[in-house]
Amino acid sequence: MKLSAHIQAIYLANSAGANMQSVHSAKLITGIGIEGDRYAMGIGVYSATEPAKVRHISLISLSGIETANDWLKAGDEPAFDAGETRRNIALEGITAAELNNLVGKRFQLGNIQMLGTELCTPCERPAQLLSRPSFMDAFEGRGGIRAEVLSSGILSIGDQLSTEKEK
Repeated sequence: MKLSAHIQAIYLANSAGANMQSVHSAKLITGIGIEGDRYAMGIGVYSATEPAKVRHISLISLSGIETANDWLKAGDEPAFDAGETRRNIALEGITAAELNNLVGKRFQLGNIQMLGTELCTPCERPAQLLSRPSFMDAFEGRGGIRAEVLSSGILSIGDQLSTEKEK
């Protein structure tokens, strides 16, 4: 499958519950995640969850956010912008289903190798922090994925996503 996805936005939070900050680029560290992000530092709200999960980086598709927001607007509820979903990377040019299909597969974002580890199912955290309880329903199947960082490097807005088969 040939994807034309690229990074539209990069977000990180330096502590649990802190607002997500938009950055132009971020340093990724093998086996850890995004330098300066709460999960790389082991202080994210779910960092101590058992069994332990790989929480190096989370990715979400902008089309998935748009679909969820259409659902919310139909119910006269406020929409979420990409940063409010609390995911690290917002991707343009990929559907939620295409992104979900990367679970269990290796892919490359910019020059960084990654492995999709699991679906990032919608949790209560964004809903709680913003007092918008419909987040979980709206983002069901569209919450993005988590990935393991397999190589270090710098990610920047505009970097392309590619899969093993495309090389």
